[in-house]
Amino acid sequence: MNRRTFGSKAALGLGTALLPLAAGEAGAQGQAPTQAPAPRPALEALKARVLGGAITDVPGIRIGHFTDDRRPTGCTVIIPEEAATAGVDVRGAAPGTRETDLLNPTNMVDKVHAVLLAGGSAFGLDAATGVVRWLEEKGIGFPAGPAKVPIVPAAILFDLGVGDHRIRPDAAAGYKACEAASTAAPAEGSVGAGTGASVGKLYGMARAMKGGIGTAAVKVGKITVGAIVAVNAVGDVIDPASGQVVAGTRTEDGRRTLGVTQAILRGELPPSIQAGMATTIGLVATDAVLTKAQAQKLAQMAHDGLARAIDPIHTMWDGDTMFALGTGKSGLPGNMMALGAIAAQVTTAAVLRAVLNAKAVSGPGVPAMPMAADLL
Repeated sequence: MNRRTFGSKAALGLGTALLPLAAGEAGAQGQAPTQAPAPRPALEALKARVLGGAITDVPGIRIGHFTDDRRPTGCTVIIPEEAATAGVDVRGAAPGTRETDLLNPTNMVDKVHAVLLAGGSAFGLDAATGVVRWLEEKGIGFPAGPAKVPIVPAAILFDLGVGDHRIRPDAAAGYKACEAASTAAPAEGSVGAGTGASVGKLYGMARAMKGGIGTAAVKVGKITVGAIVAVNAVGDVIDPASGQVVAGTRTEDGRRTLGVTQAILRGELPPSIQAGMATTIGLVATDAVLTKAQAQKLAQMAHDGLARAIDPIHTMWDGDTMFALGTGKSGLPGNMMALGAIAAQVTTAAVLRAVLNAKAVSGPGVPAMPMAADLL
């Protein structure tokens, strides 16, 4: 794709289509398998507009998921091949984070060795300990006297209301995510940190829909920018090209999306909910050479991508956090105007892909949450 082609496609949100829906499952015993569902124009048109690619298209980036089989929760680790320059921007009012202060451009440590995204609320930060242990075993870390100390920033989302809250990502989960890390395009939807994610919770979980984790990337000239986002928002996920709600709060009968901002404007105020019950977390990466200040700015501009696709965003109930990594693999300095614009685009695409690829989850105490594909 040349620069002109990208420019026209990015402006319209166009790009590679997502995978088609799976064929229907077999029917009752003795009956032939059901045919694949008929194409749904709105769903297929939306998929065709969403940028493709994966954050692992960025040279030097590996991704690993751990998905817990006991209840819907998990974690996702992003591991640069070599220590990468990092930044962060926290805009939600109820964040759960680790090692974010050191990413301030005024502070000493300028590179990180991994970034963790996890479910489990504050308990899930324990998964970073497993990432640290895995890196230490590989001899990776910041030289500090007799030891090398792995630098692993992390952020968590709240999924404790989906199944047994006593089950959450721990150090063993973080270690397993590292073992699974590869440069292959990662699975999307209900895996890793997005396993227990949900969206549209302003009117309670009974009217919510399934969230998930998504990724997207694009190469412009010799520079690649990618994003991975675990979408667990209080608000709705919106297609910015049409304004349509893709996944979010449903009407009382559960058959349609409501559109929470429009509902609030009509005076349908949501009930009070406990702060910190949601949160969207993610990371953008590029192979451009970045300073810490530039990495921080890239993380800030990535939030524009969240704001285009999630409404409302950065609420009192969310701890929205975006990281940024510069691997420097291209050897080229970053044009921050271009990088920031692209980062917002791939972040928006990753949000949409998270819900478009989400699958149903079940188990004791797991609320019924339809997928975007059920209502579009």
